[in-house]
Amino acid sequence: MTALSIFDIAGSGMNAQSLRLNLVASNISNANSVSSSAAEAYKSRQPVFAAELHNAMNKHNATSKVNVLGVVESQEAPVMEYSPSHPMADKDGYIFKSNVNTVEEMANMMSASRSYQNNVEVLNTAKQMMLQTLKMGQ
Repeated sequence: MTALSIFDIAGSGMNAQSLRLNLVASNISNANSVSSSAAEAYKSRQPVFAAELHNAMNKHNATSKVNVLGVVESQEAPVMEYSPSHPMADKDGYIFKSNVNTVEEMANMMSASRSYQNNVEVLNTAKQMMLQTLKMGQ
């Protein structure tokens, strides 16, 4: 692993956590959305990550990055609520609410934020170590 690959690894982690934070924000902002059918109801979205470990077994130049594989929608059914007076109620008087769990989303937000901060600290520490190494040569 080269010294500069630390920046690539931490940067990929920051990109992944940034996507995660954006999805949390989208989920929370749509948590109270209402629809007139189950198909149109907002579904919670989550990122799918994978760590890519290149040449770890065969070479000494092993670098691991976070790869974003995609975004998946929750398969949980939306919340049905009987509200015949609601303007978006279907013919049976039901409205469909988002399946977003705001408590889980807040926990995801705190976790993603801390992970992002940890990657920033890795970058800052690596930068300081490189600067100290350069100063040793003076």
